[in-house]
Amino acid sequence: MTTVSSDLLTTMNGTSSTSSTSSSSSLNDNSPEAIQNRFLSLLIAQMKNQDPSNPMDNSQMTTQMAQLSTVSGISQLNSTLATLMGNLNSSQALQSANMIGHSVLAPGNNLQLTSDTTKADDGTETTSQKAVFGVNLDSSASSVIVTIKDSSGAVVRTMDLGTQASGSVPIIWDGTNDAGSKAADGKYTFTVTASNNGTAVNATALAFGTVASVTTASDGVKLNVSNIGTIKPTDVVQIL
Repeated sequence: MTTVSSDLLTTMNGTSSTSSTSSSSSLNDNSPEAIQNRFLSLLIAQMKNQDPSNPMDNSQMTTQMAQLSTVSGISQLNSTLATLMGNLNSSQALQSANMIGHSVLAPGNNLQLTSDTTKADDGTETTSQKAVFGVNLDSSASSVIVTIKDSSGAVVRTMDLGTQASGSVPIIWDGTNDAGSKAADGKYTFTVTASNNGTAVNATALAFGTVASVTTASDGVKLNVSNIGTIKPTDVVQIL
């Protein structure tokens, strides 16, 4: 007698061939209920057509029941995990929405130099420049050098931050170049090198931006940050 074991797995997984459109649709349904129905249908068909002189024994029945339990369990687990992931993404989206309007530091090497004019009570106006960015150090460093370049790649300012502890370090550039004059407002890039008593320290450049919006896609929740672009919430190193 031909046992159901090999046919069972292919049929329950929806890979058996069929000439009927409705049967094909049924085989493509991998819900726990559909799997159980296919198993029972196959088992009943086998019992009806088995050789009376060599009927299916209890061990075969037990094995096939175990197969059903395993496949059904995996299917239910996948459904549960899919539900949990959907709930997690929704929860993460709601939490990330609270970051809209907040400024953050995240991996990136862009910085934006802008001017701000303030007016005193006597009518005197004062203009100041500022660019915020940062660096993340894997360990403490005795020397941290930041090199700011313009759009053509020319060095505009070299900043020596001296000794810094490990972790994120916010940096403010007042727009002064190496010649002591004011640089023009606009976009710049920067690089960071760090060392501790001559030994190189891994340093990650951090760009500064403001969270403008939050989007949810198939690959998870994303933050749309000015001056940085689209990043994951986990990319945020510091919220300022």
